[in-house]
Amino acid sequence: MSENQQGLQGPPPEERPHPDGRRNSQGIRIDPEVEAEPDSRTAMISALVEHEPGVLARVAGLFSRRQFNIESLTVGPTTVEGNARLTLIVEEPEPGIDQAKKQLAKLKPVISVGELEGRPVRSELVLLKVNGDDPDKVQAVTEMYDGETLDAGPETITVQLTGEYDEIEDALDAYRQFGIIEIARTGPTALARGSTPTTPGEKPAAEATAVGVEADGGDAGGDSAESQAETTN
Repeated sequence: MSENQQGLQGPPPEERPHPDGRRNSQGIRIDPEVEAEPDSRTAMISALVEHEPGVLARVAGLFSRRQFNIESLTVGPTTVEGNARLTLIVEEPEPGIDQAKKQLAKLKPVISVGELEGRPVRSELVLLKVNGDDPDKVQAVTEMYDGETLDAGPETITVQLTGEYDEIEDALDAYRQFGIIEIARTGPTALARGSTPTTPGEKPAAEATAVGVEADGGDAGGDSAESQAETTN
């Protein structure tokens, strides 16, 4: 074999080291350690939205398309007429949480989006129906967890609980001894502590500081009631 026909110097191909990485769809080799899935965490996201038909479907559709993992979703009015607050619990790696907030902020009905960090004031409502064989014991557990009996019959007892996630879970463990027949949970909702806005840039309605009282001290509800009466008549 002539000098021009000789291959490159070094060991033959079968003796050369081969990287352990894989290639992506573009053929680029990926380092397994770099591409390792980051740890997930649970984030509570608060969003102010325009309270219009279909807004909840748009939000749910966005998260479904992006394959974000929603743990719970609650919605309700705010102090500003025409606005509503969405509270979402999302479990994703850090890049996924950041992406969820950015994508949510791009939706047309969304006014503002932020994450509730630290220790927000949060609570959840739970209704559960248990067997009524031991009503006295059920009542004792209900009182222990500051619950309320909504319905009691010869066969079932329905109880309402409110509180933090851990408190709710402890209460449910206590009720399992009686046999839980049905359960319904709203999912957590929350507000930021103190004067910190729950959602960035959020401001209360002008009349929110004195509900039912006009600036001059008059009764704001009187004229409203009279006008409603006139409209009815």
